[in-house]
Amino acid sequence: MAGHGAEEHPHGADRLCEAGDRVYSRAVRRGRVARREAEAVPCLLELALLHPDPDDMDWLVPTSPQEVMTRLLRGVYDEVSASQRRVGSAVAAFEWYAGLGPRPSQASGAEGTAIRVLDGASRIQGALDAATEACTSEVLTVQPGGIRPEHELTEGLHRAMALRGRGVRMRDLYTHVARHGQGLLNYLELMGDSVEARTLDEVIDRLILFDRTVAFIPANADRTLALELRHPALVHYLVTVFERLWRLAIPLTAPLPDTGIEGISHREQSIAALLAEGHQDAVIAERLGISVRTCRAHIARLSETLGAASRTQLGVRIAQVGLDRPRASSSEAAVISVAGVPGMPRVPGVPGVPGPGSPTGR
Repeated sequence: MAGHGAEEHPHGADRLCEAGDRVYSRAVRRGRVARREAEAVPCLLELALLHPDPDDMDWLVPTSPQEVMTRLLRGVYDEVSASQRRVGSAVAAFEWYAGLGPRPSQASGAEGTAIRVLDGASRIQGALDAATEACTSEVLTVQPGGIRPEHELTEGLHRAMALRGRGVRMRDLYTHVARHGQGLLNYLELMGDSVEARTLDEVIDRLILFDRTVAFIPANADRTLALELRHPALVHYLVTVFERLWRLAIPLTAPLPDTGIEGISHREQSIAALLAEGHQDAVIAERLGISVRTCRAHIARLSETLGAASRTQLGVRIAQVGLDRPRASSSEAAVISVAGVPGMPRVPGVPGVPGPGSPTGR
């Protein structure tokens, strides 16, 4: 009987079933209840909420609510005490294991993590501000894209001024297109010799390095996620990448080298090299930090200068004049064209470009 009732009424005294609540309430109000009325709710007897009346066994009398409450609270207290003892045992056990690992001061990074994902502009900004405050000697940055918007330069100015005040040296890499932004020129003039800038045709994605110990890179295309890197091997790798790009870059105060080909600008030479690699206009524009419209305008001028009537013919012309090859240094720019190749006819006014009647000018 008891077992059957427990299956039908799987609860404790703190939460009676609906039938049990009715019978127990009636028993408390009346002082007792007939045994036959409690047959449908054996849980009341199993939980000792009802017990036989010693004067008449056909009746059941209720255990007082105060006594039931005291019993319930004692049980809860015992459960809590047991849980606290288990927690204490677990902490004591795993504190010993934790002592086997490196101390927080030995771990990589302020939070003991080599790679931390920063989600959202506020977290990214907060991490950059913290790294700026902790920086003591050097900041290296790579800034892709074209002309930097004024608001970006203004937002970063307070950090740069704070760094300059502590004697921190800064080196920035931009694309050549950034040279045309007056805001950047004003920023560099304001910062004086604490900032050195150089430019390249194209650079890697955004990178910020503080004291060669912590690096920040974007983690998605729209830059709403970033990675904070403190692993020594990763940071060393990124520093090496930066230094190699820096050696290839041209100081912002120095002019871009001449292409060595009359009528073809430095930017058009960069576009020609990427066209020769098979890239589409949108990809070329993104890599060089210009708009697709500007890129196509340069391609049109390039075609006109080289006498190409189609994209296919433009590719041939680019290869013929050597624009598909890596650019030589400025000291070698004077000999980059194929003007000195024997037997190659010239397009008037464009040294090194084969004429319409040449074997390769079909």
